[in-house]
Amino acid sequence: MTLFKTILIIKIGDNMKIRKSVLKTLNLILTLVCIAGIVYSGYHIIEWYKNTQENNNLKNELSKSIEVVKGKKTDDEKINIDFENLKQQNPDTVAYIKVKNTNIDYIVVRGQDNSYYLKHNFNKEWNIAGWIFADYKNRLDDTDRNIVVFGHDTKDGSMFGTLKETQNIEWQEKKDNQIIDFVTEMGQYKYQIFSTYIVEPEEYYINTNFISVEEYKEFVNTIKVRSTYDYKVEVNENDKILTLSSCTPNGTKRVVVHAKRLENSK
Repeated sequence: MTLFKTILIIKIGDNMKIRKSVLKTLNLILTLVCIAGIVYSGYHIIEWYKNTQENNNLKNELSKSIEVVKGKKTDDEKINIDFENLKQQNPDTVAYIKVKNTNIDYIVVRGQDNSYYLKHNFNKEWNIAGWIFADYKNRLDDTDRNIVVFGHDTKDGSMFGTLKETQNIEWQEKKDNQIIDFVTEMGQYKYQIFSTYIVEPEEYYINTNFISVEEYKEFVNTIKVRSTYDYKVEVNENDKILTLSSCTPNGTKRVVVHAKRLENSK
């Protein structure tokens, strides 16, 4: 064997050792990354479960401030909310909302921005399930053209986790489902759903300020046409609107519900 062949064999052997060492290191790194991912995911699943349980318990506690007085008809229900007691617990309390045949039955708060209650619950405690909250620009003094209410989509169906039910034809066709109860300190209101759809993230449908009647009229017409179901409800520039917004399960789009206030519902 020549000297050249000997050197070549030695180099090849060394390269193979290096390659095995590199592959071993890469496999170790990939294993550690996978383990870290599993631990991270597991932590968030546990945190979500814990936080949603806390909120469910909190919801049950707050229900003591909600009194539903049955009438002869469903439409005759009187909903009394103890706003004084609720505001002692959280001054941000502004309303109560209920959407039939969903789990949406919550006291509504309003923060100084639209971020705080995405990660805090009614007691202002850190909570990744957040709480149901109105747009910070809404006044809730009976002058708002478009009251916007937000909530997280959750896997356990709490918060706005069942808002997506409004996109199902079986839900949409039931007349009773189409009336939303919304109570503020100004009074008890009923809203008739006229548009439901899923849209890319945007600011348009959550607009609360309109510079003219014409702009508002265009807004109303636009959000009505977007509906994937024809509710056969007339809406015009004189109507006041309630808008509900949440994410789709994968978080890439928005589930939207629009309803108009019914006359004499106060």
